[in-house]
Amino acid sequence: MSVQQDIKRLTAPDISARKGGAPIVCLTSYHAHTARILDQHCDIILVGDSLGMVMHGLENTVPVTLDMMILQGRAVMRGSKRALVVVDMPFGSYEASKEQAFHSAVRVLKETQCGAIKLEGGRRMAETIAFLVERGVPVMAHIGMTPQSINVLGSFRARGREESEWADFEADGRAVADAGAFSVVIEAVAEPLARKLTGQIPVPTIGIGASPACDGQVLVLEDMLGLSPQVPKFVKRYADLGPSIGKAVEVYAAEVRARAFPGPDHVYPMKRKD
Repeated sequence: MSVQQDIKRLTAPDISARKGGAPIVCLTSYHAHTARILDQHCDIILVGDSLGMVMHGLENTVPVTLDMMILQGRAVMRGSKRALVVVDMPFGSYEASKEQAFHSAVRVLKETQCGAIKLEGGRRMAETIAFLVERGVPVMAHIGMTPQSINVLGSFRARGREESEWADFEADGRAVADAGAFSVVIEAVAEPLARKLTGQIPVPTIGIGASPACDGQVLVLEDMLGLSPQVPKFVKRYADLGPSIGKAVEVYAAEVRARAFPGPDHVYPMKRKD
């Protein structure tokens, strides 16, 4: 008789305890099947609002809705067993008030059963983060370049290239950590600033385009697999699946047009009548 051991899913406190320890591995996922693959290797699976760009062809993340995030969050939870699943709060679902943020976060946690949510913003979101954490919502913060603010920022360029800019980002990092965030994503900042922030912030930092100085790293899965038509300069492509998929579709289409595609007798052989 075989004994099946339950797989214990990682929690926000598990990740928080990794500060200064083994690097934290994180990737995005929006599907059950990719989540199943990532789950073997990742500590965190982020259901990012980047799904608006890589799944729906949007120019940025601003149009993404809470319903979109919940739908894909459910899929990722079905496909994963071990990793902590964190779901992004989309633009417009949490900024109006801390009460709005709580109601949106509760929907995400209840309807997906994920382990935490992520929201963008430093000092301006500290009160909201504290409000959520006090009421049982684990929060991953996000500072540096914040994509949901693209219409104000004007571009996705890296931040913190000049040391004179660092004080604001340092204040953001302290504020979200003091408010109770269990980890902090740092996006697209210069390496010296990322290193300094990681040294100052008492919870793990997860870098994306912020150098190896952080406590962990996250990338958009489609970017690192070569499936996105445009990717940030900092992304290393670990595979180039786009051309391979295109070639497979080309061969399939040619076989269908040539009527060389396997017929019914090949797929479902006739039973012999003895």
